[in-house]
Amino acid sequence: MARDPVLTFTDRGIYCAAGDFYIDPWRPVDRALITHGHADHARGGMGGYLATHVALPVMRYRLGEITADGIGFGEVRQIRDASVSFHPAGHVPGSAQIRVEVAGEVWVVSGDYKVTNDGLSEAFEPVNCHHFITESTFGLPVFRWQPQATVAAEINAWWAACKAAGKTAFLGAYALGKAQRLLTMLDPEIGPILCHSAVENTNDVLRGQGLHLPDTVRADAEVSPRDHPGALVLSPPSALGSKWARKFGAQESAFASGWMALRGVRRRRAGDRGFVISDHADWNGLLWAIRETGAENIYVTHGYTDIFTRYLNDNGWRARIVPTQFEGESLDAGDAA
Repeated sequence: MARDPVLTFTDRGIYCAAGDFYIDPWRPVDRALITHGHADHARGGMGGYLATHVALPVMRYRLGEITADGIGFGEVRQIRDASVSFHPAGHVPGSAQIRVEVAGEVWVVSGDYKVTNDGLSEAFEPVNCHHFITESTFGLPVFRWQPQATVAAEINAWWAACKAAGKTAFLGAYALGKAQRLLTMLDPEIGPILCHSAVENTNDVLRGQGLHLPDTVRADAEVSPRDHPGALVLSPPSALGSKWARKFGAQESAFASGWMALRGVRRRRAGDRGFVISDHADWNGLLWAIRETGAENIYVTHGYTDIFTRYLNDNGWRARIVPTQFEGESLDAGDAA
């Protein structure tokens, strides 16, 4: 007799009946296991949360007073009839893949992930399983990332050129993950680094956990641009071109996003420049991660689901699309990816 699947896809989120919990639910539930702190994966209103020790401080900052428990990477937790463990996803600091085992059957929910070690987040670790739930945000062959050092050199050269022209360089990046990764790539010898309050608040939380980040200046309403000539300002994308940004006078703006790999997006949205860098896996990274799991059954969530699923099915996997409310990387949202 066929048994019920370990995980099912419901209108509240990914559900494990054996453990009576949900993973990254988008509607209120009693018990939520959370892969990472971005707003489309960690939502308010849950009865209780379980996340990695590294992810929890940002979740508490964003969600306020919550009932939550922390877990270490690789630590096994028994929740009713399900054995659960969290493993590095490489997406942002503290991000995890969640492994669920019931009666010898193993599922892994990857959340969002990247397989490149950025030197800040815990490096992605493949987890062997029978069933793998994957994103496909950049699930097209056109998305192939350059080495991080190459992108860093491009950004620093642009910043230096802005400084030489007497302009402030504005770089749009998400407040959690992307902004801190960019901070580690910037050359502070070029000039001062300023951060929008939304970015700096997250910096403060992560510094409080012991993560090393370069010195930055909070670019709040009180900051005087005249005191920071030649600066680079890290800002959420939504703040670029705002009244707050315009007070810095002559400036150039750029986006740092995987979407900058598409020419049309660069023309429409990139301001003066676009830098191709993402905290999601590219085409090769997605396929490598799936192969490394050894899973035959693949469930594809947000992104280029149709094309990516068709490719998987044509190349030896059993793949299907599953509906979720995860969002991937956007140029509009303040902190989605």
